[in-house]
Amino acid sequence: MLHNIFLFKGRKIQDLDELNIYSYPNEIINIKDKILVNKIIKEHDKVDIIQQTNSNRFIIDEPIAQYIDDLNIYTSCINSKIIIGLIFDNDDNPYDYKEVFKDLLNELLNNGNGYSFNEEIEIDTLLISMFIDIRRFYDEVIEISPDFEYYFENETFFKVFLFGIDEVGKSSLVRRMKTGEFTDNYFTSTRKFNIEYIPAEENGLFAVWDMPGQKSFRKKWLKGLQDSNIIVYMIDVANQRRFEESKKELWNVLRNNELDGIPLLLLYNKIDLVLNSQEIYQNQSHNLKNEVSQLFDLDKIKDRKWKFLFTSVKTNHNIDNIIPTILDLISS
Repeated sequence: MLHNIFLFKGRKIQDLDELNIYSYPNEIINIKDKILVNKIIKEHDKVDIIQQTNSNRFIIDEPIAQYIDDLNIYTSCINSKIIIGLIFDNDDNPYDYKEVFKDLLNELLNNGNGYSFNEEIEIDTLLISMFIDIRRFYDEVIEISPDFEYYFENETFFKVFLFGIDEVGKSSLVRRMKTGEFTDNYFTSTRKFNIEYIPAEENGLFAVWDMPGQKSFRKKWLKGLQDSNIIVYMIDVANQRRFEESKKELWNVLRNNELDGIPLLLLYNKIDLVLNSQEIYQNQSHNLKNEVSQLFDLDKIKDRKWKFLFTSVKTNHNIDNIIPTILDLISS
């Protein structure tokens, strides 16, 4: 069974001082392991370099199996500049995965969408997509086991894509869910996407993708949405001046046909700034729900299951209901 995937990238793959290493879901190979890294790279030096005849396509070498430092490694070189590798259980035969490994690389890289390795989110998305599909191949073909979600160690593993425009409270929510803590002004606006792992009650783990919300990052959302089990969109209900902007970005994502059927959870955050007493909450929450639904055209959502929650990350209002709601949407 596959339990890790990694990628080496640098100006020159042999120059370890300039080499970047990306791993998923955990870091097994580190740049400090120079002997291990060198052994992996040197094996690909023996392969004849194929001249690239079409600059729009990636040249993907035949995978090579290696057993180094108790690691069962299977690697392929891309354009003689990038190495992507799989790490299996010691008793696995890497060549059982040869065709699916090559087919997935070709499908993801040579699909005509102009893939590049210049952005971290693209690399992480590639690794996660490969990891998911190879694990599914193991379940369905090699072990012929039921079609579960993908796994983290022995856990069922769900990808939760958390997004929204800037300053709505996404990173504060992730911190609250993971640690139970909240601090005013703890976060500045997030400038880099982050993945955090949060227990999903007794049902496994959530990999929560916390996406930056600034305009310059929004075009990258669709790259990270692949293979999401659920999408979670956060709205700042206390800032109605940005409702139209927030609505536009939500529907830019929902109109993507590739995402049809993926359940949606809407979080109406900062409710403490709008309804600041229990009496007002009881009397006005229904009206606020209708107002937001109308302004965001939520009645037009027809292609997926969806729910909403009023939340306050600051006061911890409804935060405990997020995980059960996500699990309910996924299971339905």
